[in-house]
Amino acid sequence: MDTRVSDAELEVMEVLWASPHPLTATDVAERIPSERGWSLATVKTMLSRLSAKGAIRFSEEGRRYLYTAAIARDSYVGRESQRFVDQLFGGRLSPLVARLAEADALDKDDIAAIERILKELKS
Repeated sequence: MDTRVSDAELEVMEVLWASPHPLTATDVAERIPSERGWSLATVKTMLSRLSAKGAIRFSEEGRRYLYTAAIARDSYVGRESQRFVDQLFGGRLSPLVARLAEADALDKDDIAAIERILKELKS
């Protein structure tokens, strides 16, 4: 499945991924940061779009719809990360890491984590 979601839709997905059980549209709306200023109707629109894309599923419970993610967060993040590297860096990760280093965007913990990963890959 090659499902892409907008930044706004991603916010709804994060709410669904964080919940261990299905949520109603009202539940989702209550968990969206208030700074967004989204109405319940806006959240329902986002849920409808995500459902049409196959990113979420829903079931009916009486008069309520219960929503769950249809794609795993790790899977989505992996695909989007690869797409990002492919589009901006020709599929090569080293130019991305170099760019982050040039911008002083890597702290000591990041560098240590990268070194651990590289060490494991070399083994």
